[in-house]
Amino acid sequence: MTATPFPGSPKLVRGGLVQVDPTSGAVLRVFTLQYNPDTLTRTLAIQGISENGERSEVLRLKGPAVETIKVEAEFDAADQLEDPRHNRTTVQLGLHPRLAALESLLNPTVSSLIDQNTLAANGTLEIAPAEAPLALFVWSAQRVLPVRVTEFSVTEEAFDPKLNPIRAKVSLGLRVLSIEDLPFTHRGSTLFLSYLQRKEVLASKAPSAALDALGIGGLS
Repeated sequence: MTATPFPGSPKLVRGGLVQVDPTSGAVLRVFTLQYNPDTLTRTLAIQGISENGERSEVLRLKGPAVETIKVEAEFDAADQLEDPRHNRTTVQLGLHPRLAALESLLNPTVSSLIDQNTLAANGTLEIAPAEAPLALFVWSAQRVLPVRVTEFSVTEEAFDPKLNPIRAKVSLGLRVLSIEDLPFTHRGSTLFLSYLQRKEVLASKAPSAALDALGIGGLS
Protein backbone atom coordinates (compact mmCIF):
# COMPACT_ATOMS: atom_id res chain seq x y z
CA MET A 1 0.00 0.00 0.00
CA THR A 2 1.35 3.44 -0.84
CA ALA A 3 2.41 5.76 1.93
CA THR A 4 -0.12 8.21 3.23
CA PRO A 5 0.56 11.76 4.45
CA PHE A 6 -1.52 10.94 7.53
CA PRO A 7 0.39 8.35 9.61
CA GLY A 8 -2.58 7.84 11.91
CA SER A 9 -5.05 7.08 9.14
CA PRO A 10 -6.65 3.61 9.34
CA LYS A 11 -5.49 0.81 7.07
CA LEU A 12 -7.81 0.26 4.11
CA VAL A 13 -9.53 -3.12 4.19
CA ARG A 14 -10.44 -4.49 0.79
CA GLY A 15 -13.40 -6.61 -0.15
CA GLY A 16 -12.99 -9.68 -2.29
CA LEU A 17 -13.51 -13.38 -2.85
CA VAL A 18 -11.72 -16.37 -1.40
CA GLN A 19 -11.59 -19.94 -2.70
CA VAL A 20 -11.20 -22.62 -0.03
CA ASP A 21 -11.04 -26.38 -0.08
CA PRO A 22 -14.51 -27.48 1.12
CA THR A 23 -13.02 -30.46 2.99
CA SER A 24 -9.87 -29.15 4.63
CA GLY A 25 -10.74 -25.45 4.70
CA ALA A 26 -7.34 -24.60 3.22
CA VAL A 27 -7.25 -21.26 1.42
CA LEU A 28 -6.61 -21.89 -2.28
CA ARG A 29 -6.79 -18.37 -3.66
CA VAL A 30 -7.67 -14.84 -2.62
CA PHE A 31 -9.17 -12.35 -5.09
CA THR A 32 -9.07 -8.76 -3.83
CA LEU A 33 -11.03 -5.98 -5.47
CA GLN A 34 -8.66 -3.30 -6.74
CA TYR A 35 -11.07 -0.60 -5.56
CA ASN A 36 -13.87 -1.05 -3.05
CA PRO A 37 -17.19 -0.22 -4.78
CA ASP A 38 -19.21 2.67 -3.39
CA THR A 39 -22.38 0.57 -3.55
CA LEU A 40 -23.24 -2.96 -2.48
CA THR A 41 -26.78 -4.13 -3.27
CA ARG A 42 -28.26 -6.89 -1.12
CA THR A 43 -31.69 -8.47 -1.61
CA LEU A 44 -33.35 -10.84 0.84
CA ALA A 45 -36.35 -12.99 -0.08
CA ILE A 46 -38.26 -14.45 2.86
CA GLN A 47 -38.91 -18.19 2.99
CA GLY A 48 -42.34 -18.57 4.51
CA ILE A 49 -44.25 -21.81 5.05
CA SER A 50 -47.40 -20.64 3.35
CA GLU A 51 -47.49 -19.41 -0.23
CA ASN A 52 -51.28 -19.02 -0.37
CA GLY A 53 -51.76 -16.88 2.72
CA GLU A 54 -53.22 -19.46 5.11
CA ARG A 55 -53.75 -17.69 8.40
CA SER A 56 -52.41 -20.53 10.56
CA GLU A 57 -49.06 -20.59 8.73
CA VAL A 58 -48.36 -16.99 7.80
CA LEU A 59 -45.87 -16.35 10.65
CA ARG A 60 -43.89 -19.56 10.20
CA LEU A 61 -40.47 -19.49 8.51
CA LYS A 62 -39.21 -22.65 6.85
CA GLY A 63 -35.65 -21.45 6.48
CA PRO A 64 -33.30 -18.46 6.30
CA ALA A 65 -34.03 -15.75 3.76
CA VAL A 66 -32.49 -16.20 0.33
CA GLU A 67 -29.87 -13.46 0.02
CA THR A 68 -28.42 -12.19 -3.24
CA ILE A 69 -25.67 -9.61 -3.69
CA LYS A 70 -24.76 -7.31 -6.57
CA VAL A 71 -21.31 -5.74 -6.81
CA GLU A 72 -19.85 -3.48 -9.49
CA ALA A 73 -16.05 -3.70 -9.42
CA GLU A 74 -13.61 -1.50 -11.35
CA PHE A 75 -10.10 -2.43 -12.46
CA ASP A 76 -7.47 -0.10 -13.91
CA ALA A 77 -3.93 -1.01 -14.90
CA ALA A 78 -2.77 2.61 -15.25
CA ASP A 79 -0.81 2.70 -11.98
CA GLN A 80 1.05 -0.52 -12.79
CA LEU A 81 1.84 0.62 -16.34
CA GLU A 82 3.52 3.73 -14.94
CA ASP A 83 6.10 1.46 -13.29
CA PRO A 84 6.76 -1.17 -15.99
CA ARG A 85 9.95 -2.58 -14.43
CA HIS A 86 8.03 -3.88 -11.40
CA ASN A 87 4.85 -4.83 -13.26
CA ARG A 88 6.03 -6.83 -16.26
CA THR A 89 3.01 -9.13 -16.29
CA THR A 90 0.66 -6.14 -16.51
CA VAL A 91 2.77 -4.61 -19.27
CA GLN A 92 2.62 -7.86 -21.26
CA LEU A 93 -0.97 -8.88 -20.55
CA GLY A 94 -2.87 -5.90 -19.15
CA LEU A 95 -5.86 -6.94 -17.04
CA HIS A 96 -6.17 -10.39 -18.65
CA PRO A 97 -4.77 -12.23 -15.59
CA ARG A 98 -7.09 -10.44 -13.12
CA LEU A 99 -10.17 -11.06 -15.26
CA ALA A 100 -9.22 -14.66 -15.95
CA ALA A 101 -8.75 -15.31 -12.24
CA LEU A 102 -12.26 -14.06 -11.50
CA GLU A 103 -13.72 -16.05 -14.40
CA SER A 104 -12.15 -19.21 -12.97
CA LEU A 105 -14.88 -19.05 -10.31
CA LEU A 106 -17.39 -19.98 -13.02
CA ASN A 107 -15.61 -22.68 -14.99
CA PRO A 108 -14.41 -26.20 -14.19
CA THR A 109 -10.73 -26.78 -14.88
CA VAL A 110 -9.64 -28.20 -18.23
CA SER A 111 -8.12 -31.21 -16.44
CA SER A 112 -11.44 -32.04 -14.78
CA LEU A 113 -13.25 -31.82 -18.14
CA ILE A 114 -10.67 -34.13 -19.73
CA ASP A 115 -11.05 -36.57 -16.82
CA GLN A 116 -14.84 -36.61 -17.24
CA ASN A 117 -14.50 -37.23 -20.98
CA THR A 118 -12.01 -40.07 -20.36
CA LEU A 119 -14.41 -41.72 -17.92
CA ALA A 120 -17.26 -41.40 -20.41
CA ALA A 121 -15.11 -42.87 -23.20
CA ASN A 122 -14.31 -45.84 -20.94
CA GLY A 123 -18.00 -46.58 -20.50
CA THR A 124 -18.65 -44.96 -17.15
CA LEU A 125 -22.40 -44.32 -17.12
CA GLU A 126 -22.76 -41.94 -14.19
CA ILE A 127 -20.24 -39.19 -13.89
CA ALA A 128 -20.45 -37.00 -10.79
CA PRO A 129 -18.39 -33.85 -11.36
CA ALA A 130 -15.81 -33.19 -8.67
CA GLU A 131 -16.86 -30.67 -6.05
CA ALA A 132 -15.57 -27.23 -6.95
CA PRO A 133 -13.74 -25.09 -4.39
CA LEU A 134 -16.03 -23.21 -2.03
CA ALA A 135 -16.23 -19.50 -2.85
CA LEU A 136 -16.52 -16.97 -0.03
CA PHE A 137 -17.46 -13.32 -0.43
CA VAL A 138 -15.63 -11.26 2.19
CA TRP A 139 -16.83 -7.76 2.98
CA SER A 140 -15.29 -6.94 6.38
CA ALA A 141 -15.03 -9.30 9.33
CA GLN A 142 -18.82 -9.07 9.76
CA ARG A 143 -19.55 -10.61 6.35
CA VAL A 144 -17.79 -13.80 5.35
CA LEU A 145 -20.35 -15.52 3.15
CA PRO A 146 -20.35 -18.78 1.20
CA VAL A 147 -21.60 -17.86 -2.27
CA ARG A 148 -22.21 -19.07 -5.78
CA VAL A 149 -21.55 -16.70 -8.67
CA THR A 150 -24.83 -16.39 -10.58
CA GLU A 151 -24.03 -13.48 -12.86
CA PHE A 152 -20.78 -12.23 -14.35
CA SER A 153 -20.40 -9.57 -16.99
CA VAL A 154 -17.36 -7.56 -18.05
CA THR A 155 -17.14 -4.24 -19.83
CA GLU A 156 -13.62 -3.62 -21.15
CA GLU A 157 -13.20 0.09 -21.72
CA ALA A 158 -9.62 0.70 -22.84
CA PHE A 159 -6.88 -1.32 -24.52
CA ASP A 160 -3.13 -1.14 -25.00
CA PRO A 161 -1.48 -1.41 -28.47
CA LYS A 162 -1.63 -5.24 -28.19
CA LEU A 163 -5.38 -5.07 -27.43
CA ASN A 164 -4.91 -6.13 -23.82
CA PRO A 165 -7.64 -4.60 -21.65
CA ILE A 166 -6.25 -1.95 -19.31
CA ARG A 167 -9.52 -0.69 -17.81
CA ALA A 168 -12.60 -2.79 -17.05
CA LYS A 169 -15.79 -2.94 -15.04
CA VAL A 170 -17.04 -6.27 -13.69
CA SER A 171 -20.63 -6.82 -12.59
CA LEU A 172 -20.94 -9.68 -10.13
CA GLY A 173 -24.16 -11.35 -9.02
CA LEU A 174 -23.80 -13.63 -5.99
CA ARG A 175 -26.23 -15.93 -4.21
CA VAL A 176 -25.45 -16.65 -0.59
CA LEU A 177 -25.38 -20.40 0.06
CA SER A 178 -27.20 -21.43 3.24
CA ILE A 179 -28.09 -24.63 5.05
CA GLU A 180 -30.89 -24.96 2.48
CA ASP A 181 -28.28 -25.39 -0.27
CA LEU A 182 -25.56 -27.41 1.45
CA PRO A 183 -25.44 -30.36 3.85
CA PHE A 184 -25.74 -29.14 7.43
CA THR A 185 -22.24 -30.40 8.27
CA HIS A 186 -20.64 -28.82 5.18
CA ARG A 187 -18.01 -26.15 5.80
CA GLY A 188 -20.12 -23.68 3.87
CA SER A 189 -23.09 -24.30 6.18
CA THR A 190 -20.88 -23.69 9.21
CA LEU A 191 -19.73 -20.38 7.75
CA PHE A 192 -23.30 -19.40 6.92
CA LEU A 193 -24.47 -20.14 10.47
CA SER A 194 -21.59 -18.02 11.81
CA TYR A 195 -22.70 -15.19 9.51
CA LEU A 196 -26.30 -15.51 10.68
CA GLN A 197 -25.15 -15.57 14.30
CA ARG A 198 -23.12 -12.38 13.81
CA LYS A 199 -26.28 -10.75 12.45
CA GLU A 200 -28.13 -11.73 15.62
CA VAL A 201 -25.36 -10.23 17.76
CA LEU A 202 -25.39 -7.02 15.73
CA ALA A 203 -29.19 -6.83 15.95
CA SER A 204 -28.98 -7.08 19.75
CA LYS A 205 -26.79 -3.96 19.78
CA ALA A 206 -29.31 -1.85 17.85
CA PRO A 207 -31.27 0.55 20.10
CA SER A 208 -34.96 -0.12 20.62
CA ALA A 209 -37.23 2.90 20.89
CA ALA A 210 -40.29 3.26 23.09
CA LEU A 211 -43.76 3.05 21.53
CA ASP A 212 -44.37 6.74 22.12
CA ALA A 213 -41.63 7.49 19.58
CA LEU A 214 -44.10 6.12 17.03
CA GLY A 215 -46.87 8.32 18.32
CA ILE A 216 -48.74 5.54 20.10
CA GLY A 217 -49.08 4.65 23.76
CA GLY A 218 -49.91 0.99 23.38
CA LEU A 219 -50.90 -1.78 21.00
CA SER A 220 -54.40 -2.55 22.26
